[in-house]
Amino acid sequence: MTSHSTEQDTSEHSGQNGRTPLYGPEFAADPRRIYAQLRSHGPTAPVEIAPGIPATLVTSYQAALEVLRDPATFPKDPRRWQQKVPPDCPVLPMMMYRQNCLFTDGAVHTRLRKAMSDSLGRVDVRDIRSYVETSADTLIDEFAFAGEADLLLQYARILPLLVLNRMCGTPPAIGDRILTGMMGIFDGIDAEKSNEELVTAISELVALKRLQPAADVASWMMEHPARLADEELVHQHLVLMGAGCEPQQNLIANTLRLLLSDDRFGGDLAGGSLPVEEALDEVLWTDPPMANYGTTYPVQEAQIGGNPVPADEPVLISFAAANTDPTLVAGHGRVGNRAHLAFSAGPHTCPTPAQRMARVIASAAIEKLLDRLPDIELAVPADTLKWRPGPFHRALEALPVRFPPPSAPVQPDSIGDGQWSTSPVPTSSTRPAETSKPKPRTYDSEGQQRWWNYPAKWLRGR
Repeated sequence: MTSHSTEQDTSEHSGQNGRTPLYGPEFAADPRRIYAQLRSHGPTAPVEIAPGIPATLVTSYQAALEVLRDPATFPKDPRRWQQKVPPDCPVLPMMMYRQNCLFTDGAVHTRLRKAMSDSLGRVDVRDIRSYVETSADTLIDEFAFAGEADLLLQYARILPLLVLNRMCGTPPAIGDRILTGMMGIFDGIDAEKSNEELVTAISELVALKRLQPAADVASWMMEHPARLADEELVHQHLVLMGAGCEPQQNLIANTLRLLLSDDRFGGDLAGGSLPVEEALDEVLWTDPPMANYGTTYPVQEAQIGGNPVPADEPVLISFAAANTDPTLVAGHGRVGNRAHLAFSAGPHTCPTPAQRMARVIASAAIEKLLDRLPDIELAVPADTLKWRPGPFHRALEALPVRFPPPSAPVQPDSIGDGQWSTSPVPTSSTRPAETSKPKPRTYDSEGQQRWWNYPAKWLRGR
């Protein structure tokens, strides 16, 4: 099989059997043009997600809902498909069967999903916001007086990992390996090795929590009445880390890019009215961090909007294409509308506590940055920013910015006492109040900063 690095040189413009490739720099640079071309096939289109790996991509909003809401016809179990795929296939780690709520259906899925949702629901989102704000202060202090930074490497990539590590009680050394492995499988580079390293690191976390349980999500999932086995715990954590690291950093970075480049938003930054919630909605509609995923595997030939779909071939939902479906947006404004598919739909919709956390983390990170560096601007034209190749994500390679250095250091907030406070499992999907207003700063019992012990290299970018 052609290696990932070679295929980007030889297969940028056409896949096998006339299928459109969703990998390589051409797709990464302008996916909207590719989606527009794919719509000529109807609600679905034949694509390649890696060299020689065919799939069907759903580009219609209505068809996406039909697939996502019909697990009987479009189940999540990939094992029949993956028997035909070479073990070094670059997309296999993102699509292979795992004992978690992402790749199961029915009663098994319900049991695993409840353990995840209930455990996440015990975390108080106010503590998340406070931790993001104080962690953001420390990260910003690392580059504030330089007058320039790469907000992806020095900020957006680090913050979600810090939050996840704290939320799950993950030692920093294990968290570092989890992030490295997760990036490898998203990019499809050394994916087989990255997957092995990722599973090993999470297995170490599960073993640690068996010996040293604490007030954290990892321990709560272990204690849940669903009685998850260690293998299930490992792969449940993999879903949690996968959703909380890569997509979260891209949500932060893509929203910052929008705020710093689009006049509809940028004009309000200096005035103190930060339209962060509106910008987040816009990104979730037009540049969702997970652009194409929601994989399903029909066990017999099916129909989607009149188009035939072969058995045992992946069907992927293009959240990005479905959200921008011309038949959906014609005559309908999207500002403030949260009917987007960025968090999927149907039985496998991202759990409400996780959606809530994603928005709180992103909004707190962005508001803190703009509060500390109000005159920040892109260091290069927005249309020259480069995007990372890959069929699944919408991810920048870098986000260089410049700004006037502050005149004096800012006293950072408290990092807290290392424990999450808990709250009852949410019984409503009502989103929390708007978070654009600055939160009053708090300090620990001694009025001092307590910085969590995290490797210094993450505070300087990579």
